[in-house]
Amino acid sequence: MKKIKILGTGCAKCTKLTTNAETAAKSLGIEYEIEKVQDINEIMNYGVMTTPALVVDGEVKAVGKVPSPADIEKLLN
Repeated sequence: MKKIKILGTGCAKCTKLTTNAETAAKSLGIEYEIEKVQDINEIMNYGVMTTPALVVDGEVKAVGKVPSPADIEKLLN
């Protein structure tokens, strides 16, 4: 199971990243769990200074942008 975290304060870009990540995971047919992380200290623990950010299985994959579902599919593989 892929553990996907969306790091951000809940802005529109964070919401869009969540939607794109769900779309990508469903398209690949993989088991996944999405967690939204809004705590600034926890976000900073990942070394992220610009949100939104995408974390897959504990590894930061994208920072400060909203990748398309197709781009996220590549990051999930």
